[in-house]
Amino acid sequence: MIRRPHHDGSELYVSDPAPELGDTVGVFVRVPRGTGVSRVHMRWVRDGEPVFTSAVVDRRSPGGDTWWRAELPAHNPVTRYRFLLGTTSGVRWLTAFGLTAYDVPDSTDFRLVAYPPAPAWARDAVVYQIFPDRYARSPAADLRETPEWAVRASSWDEPVVPGPDATRVVYGGDLDGVARRLDHVTALGADTVYLTPFFPARSNHRYDAAGFDRVDPLLGGDRALERLSSAARERGIRLIGDLTTNHTGDAHPWFASRPDFYYAKPDGGHVSWLDVPSLPKLNWSSPELRREFRGIARRWLAEPYGLSGWRIDVANMTARFGADDWNHEVAALLCRAVGETRPDGLLIAEHGHDATGDLDRGGWHGTMNYAGFTRPVWCWLRADTVPFDGFLGRPEDLPRLGADALVATMSAFAAQMSWRSWSASWQLLGSHDTARIRTVVGDAARQQVAAGLLFTLPGTPMVFAGDELGLTGGGNESARAPMPWNRPETWDTATLSSYRALIALRRSSPALTRGGLRWVHADGDSLVFLRECADQSVLVLARRAAGEPLRLTGLPPDTTLESLYGGAPPLHIESDGSTVIDESGPAVLVWALP
Repeated sequence: MIRRPHHDGSELYVSDPAPELGDTVGVFVRVPRGTGVSRVHMRWVRDGEPVFTSAVVDRRSPGGDTWWRAELPAHNPVTRYRFLLGTTSGVRWLTAFGLTAYDVPDSTDFRLVAYPPAPAWARDAVVYQIFPDRYARSPAADLRETPEWAVRASSWDEPVVPGPDATRVVYGGDLDGVARRLDHVTALGADTVYLTPFFPARSNHRYDAAGFDRVDPLLGGDRALERLSSAARERGIRLIGDLTTNHTGDAHPWFASRPDFYYAKPDGGHVSWLDVPSLPKLNWSSPELRREFRGIARRWLAEPYGLSGWRIDVANMTARFGADDWNHEVAALLCRAVGETRPDGLLIAEHGHDATGDLDRGGWHGTMNYAGFTRPVWCWLRADTVPFDGFLGRPEDLPRLGADALVATMSAFAAQMSWRSWSASWQLLGSHDTARIRTVVGDAARQQVAAGLLFTLPGTPMVFAGDELGLTGGGNESARAPMPWNRPETWDTATLSSYRALIALRRSSPALTRGGLRWVHADGDSLVFLRECADQSVLVLARRAAGEPLRLTGLPPDTTLESLYGGAPPLHIESDGSTVIDESGPAVLVWALP
């Protein structure tokens, strides 16, 4: 893999990954020695018509690689491009899909995007997801009455019982409780807290909003969010809110007073999310609804709350019903609202499957990358048996696949979006909507391999609170167990230490936060890749099991790589560019190239 011509959208290959419309950007192709490439042409699409231009040799690296350069105008908001390589054995296309000797669809072209980018801070962020009812209680929680919609209030360490009433059981976590435990977040190394909804509702998850104009009193009300925001700011932590734009709860005042905000059925009923009657679906044809949400998005980003952005719940279904589809309009509207209030605001879309068709359109900055990251990692590292079926509603057992399938899956999704969208997307091993990663992989060793991929592959890593302690759970309800603050003896301290070390590694490594990606090796149990930027290159090995010693070729000859993580000794590269890595595993090992 490493001896193939390469291009991606990172700053090593694109002189300005966030151009203004009308700018001209230099784009580079890296051609290793011995590939037989003597000519490089760039094909770019201008106003729907492909145009060819010839690239020129820009420089040659000490290792013998030739860097070709072409000038690419940012002519359209999204300018697609690919490369045609003339070789001694014929011509090859180089697209985001990879190197092929045959034509592939334009949907796999690289993309230069001139829409406003995600904020610069998001590239370096580590996101920590908190489900408020289950994270931490403040003393004030003991003084609050159990809401009338709840079937019962549970003591903090009482096990979660899945079932039809599980969403109506409250544990009493609140925003002041979150503020009291922020030091755990900073000790972990995370710097961004994503809160699931804090608006009033009739469930513990609060995706059935009964209003967007106030914080649920059960969580402490508006002043509690002010206090949390202040405490977070003191620690250098950003807050991301969670906004449901596809539906509300049926207790929302709009449902009684504004029927034009919702879809009605011909029989007089109402359309709802996945036919759940208590979640009526919003109709975005209403100009007044659009004005309301524009104001909602802006209000909570402003002081005294100061959120740094939103995660949009059910973004894939928002403003879509039957023949109606205003999804991209609504995404752009919300993005403008965020940007007008906070120029450095972030907008992330929830998608449980393929989000690629909704990105790079001037709306969502990225997605929760379940399809392109979570599922392939699960399929590679899954335990022999897992106590659940399906994946986010998908039937049948979770397949067990090799590392080559992981690379193929990730590459297929990455090829359908810009590098910018991929790197701004949240990569996650699980969330409040899935099983816990420890339950998926079965043991601490494999979870640490999964965490190694989370913090070394491109994208913004997101940790669901409790994963760092080794919490388990085979479904979204059982995975929402309260944090075991009162039972530190149950913490998996080795996993916690590995998360802290990996986050520290990511923070100290420019290659891991802004570098490109070259796959080096992928077979059943082993995966090797390079992350590279102008300042640093790192080599990462992930193994799900011990195996035969692994021989790699195509690396810089006569060099010694410094070990950065995993406890392996320095790695020496022979004069022919090869090296052998021992058979240890499961493991993640990281080295720095000189």
